[in-house]
Amino acid sequence: MKKALLSLVLSLPFAAQAAPPSTFTAAKVMAKQKVYFDQSSSAQGELYCGCHWTWAGKSGGRIDFSSCGYQTRTQQKRAERIEWEHIVPAWIFGHQRQCWQNGGRKNCVADDPVFRAMEADLYNLYPSVGEVNGDRSNYQYGMVTGIAPQYGQCKTKVDFASRTAEPRDEVKGLTARTTFYMYDRYNLSMSRQQQQLLMAWDKQYPVTSWEKERDKRIATVMGHHNPFVTGDRKWTVGYKPVGDGLVSSIPARSSMPVKAPATSSSVSSGTIIGNKNSHAYHLPQGCPSYDTVAAKNQVSFSSEAEAQAAGYRKAGNCK
Repeated sequence: MKKALLSLVLSLPFAAQAAPPSTFTAAKVMAKQKVYFDQSSSAQGELYCGCHWTWAGKSGGRIDFSSCGYQTRTQQKRAERIEWEHIVPAWIFGHQRQCWQNGGRKNCVADDPVFRAMEADLYNLYPSVGEVNGDRSNYQYGMVTGIAPQYGQCKTKVDFASRTAEPRDEVKGLTARTTFYMYDRYNLSMSRQQQQLLMAWDKQYPVTSWEKERDKRIATVMGHHNPFVTGDRKWTVGYKPVGDGLVSSIPARSSMPVKAPATSSSVSSGTIIGNKNSHAYHLPQGCPSYDTVAAKNQVSFSSEAEAQAAGYRKAGNCK
């Protein structure tokens, strides 16, 4: 009986150990405590160079240069410390949000709950050498040729002229699947060239045992897996993002009005129609496209809450 109960407990990966972080600062602390707590001297090391580090403070660390043959390029202080890299840079996902156009990152943090969710998403965070994190900046990933080693034995390369960064082979698959996850969950737009490159990395560098363990640890906090790690989803050219992260529940700032979630009573005069292709839903009143969704793509919901729970978001042209 005890053995059966233990097996049941182990089969429930979402037995929440903690609530998902709501800020980037909180995410860094939680990433240390729940995900990378035992990884500072592991075989894979930090993201870009495989260096070991010693934890310092709530979420910081000091790089051990000798563990990876690292040599500083220009920024000694940043080279010495662990920083938390957004695998998909905040600049990239921020520029696809209206809040960034209205006031940059600071404005997004203040006024956009979806941006805050993206910034604090544990799947997108990884400890890295601060100098390489800084050099990578907001560059897209790509193949870098004709560049001599820049950081000693570290295999990651940055082409400043073309604004491109190529991570070491050991993490190319992980960075590809993390990028797929972010673009899928938050309905981001990716260039065809970037899709093709990352699809090649995904195929060439399959999921590792550590990536599976990382996914499991993060899922206990975030409440969901990365489906591109578990194999539940596969990115193909022209893939249409689901956008299930657009309905993430992020506490509003105390100075901001809190809008109560819609209930079935608010749309009692008709059924809500979801579009299977766009994963947008349309209300019978106030949504111009309500009557234009093709029958084969329709899915019905009795309330907005039900639609949102299924991963759908309200259509952008609804009033």
